[in-house]
Amino acid sequence: MFTKLFGKPKQETNALTSLDKLNETLEMLEKKEHVLLKKAAAEVEKAKEYTRAKNKRAAIQCLKRKKLYEQQVEQLGNFQLRIHDQMIMLEGAKATTETVDALRTGASAMKAMQKATNIDDVDKTMDEINEQTENMKQIQEALSAPIGAAADFDEDELEAELEELEGAELEEQLLQPATTAPAAPMQYVPAGKQPARPARKNTAEEDELAALQAEMAI
Repeated sequence: MFTKLFGKPKQETNALTSLDKLNETLEMLEKKEHVLLKKAAAEVEKAKEYTRAKNKRAAIQCLKRKKLYEQQVEQLGNFQLRIHDQMIMLEGAKATTETVDALRTGASAMKAMQKATNIDDVDKTMDEINEQTENMKQIQEALSAPIGAAADFDEDELEAELEELEGAELEEQLLQPATTAPAAPMQYVPAGKQPARPARKNTAEEDELAALQAEMAI
């Protein structure tokens, strides 16, 4: 149990420590390479001086030392490549380990959730929900059912009576004569040329009233 609890931090610490050690070694090799390059350049300058002084033997010795420095520089370059390769592999392994650990954590969490949510409990809950829904449906149907005098009405009889009323209303509409004629279209007449309105004929009552007024005036 304690190994599982403290295994991951220890592994992560080891990985970080290894990366730090590789970085320190790489920096040391780069510094040493820089020093060797300076020494090789210095041997070249010495060889030039000995050549100008006609000291061929000393100049050749300087070039030999330059070659040795260059060999060491090449060797240090190979060391640096190996360290870079080791660092890349270690970082990749660290990322792989973290990924696997994250997946393991997710799987454990999923397992715990599935354990907390048993399939039998889910089925039982769904049965309870369906039962409650059916009960509510029955309650609503009971509340919407007619009661009292309205419950004694025959639905078929009411529908037949409604059909008779609709048929009678349709028949009345068909027998009713048209009382209004379509209005004649209006024509535009310029101002000042309005047609004279025809004289309105007097009705019988107006004629009798005129005759009475004439007799009273006599």
